[in-house]
Amino acid sequence: MLISAVIITHNEERNIRRCLNSVQDVADEIVVVDSGSTDDTENICKEFGVKFMHQDWLGYSEQKNFANNLATNDWILSIDADEELSAELKSSIKSLKQTEPSDDNVFSMNRLTNYCGHWIRHCGWYPDRKIRIWNRKVGQWQGEIHETIEFSAVIKETVLKGDLLHYSFATAEDYENQQIKFAKMRGQHYFMKGKKNASFYMCVSPVFSFVQHYLFQLGFLDGKDGLHICHTTAKATRLKYKTLKDLTNKKL
Repeated sequence: MLISAVIITHNEERNIRRCLNSVQDVADEIVVVDSGSTDDTENICKEFGVKFMHQDWLGYSEQKNFANNLATNDWILSIDADEELSAELKSSIKSLKQTEPSDDNVFSMNRLTNYCGHWIRHCGWYPDRKIRIWNRKVGQWQGEIHETIEFSAVIKETVLKGDLLHYSFATAEDYENQQIKFAKMRGQHYFMKGKKNASFYMCVSPVFSFVQHYLFQLGFLDGKDGLHICHTTAKATRLKYKTLKDLTNKKL
């Protein structure tokens, strides 16, 4: 079984070396598609001898599909620049490579996210199971915001041992900025889909979000980090529906 690791990048000099170090021992090739980095991302990638190509931003799904199509092998290991394979997960992938799975087999892994230097195991963040190894002949990325893989066949999923380590938020501001960005995008998406009752959801959904993540999903066990995560998530939920409300009012 030959695997191509596929990564999309934009100004990832802070993360990309760690990511490439983790995949170079398990991937038979590494494909990086960059959307115009102005930092040292390209030079770092070339140190690892990756197949590097520039492509103007197409959107999350289309950018990843473009990158997958550049791979030599049909089996794709999709990994983000701010992610890293744990030692146990690398061992699982090395064992997998000794097999010859059928095209309808897919392989998922639990993603563990680092927030301000701490690993978050609650708040609904873990286990954040992701399918990241599959045969591109039966699956492509779909979706505008949180992209997912759509399969043309009935799949058989196997969960690999080990964690996909996610170094997404070095500071609380990183998380807040991401949540603001995605909240506005989701609000715009809801508007385009004709979603209604923005005022009702703007009042109710933030409260439900906080209770769900902080109490039911045990966010309080993550201490002050958990509190900040759940509070920020609730604020972003409100912003999502406020964006929808504002767009709806402009249309009237």
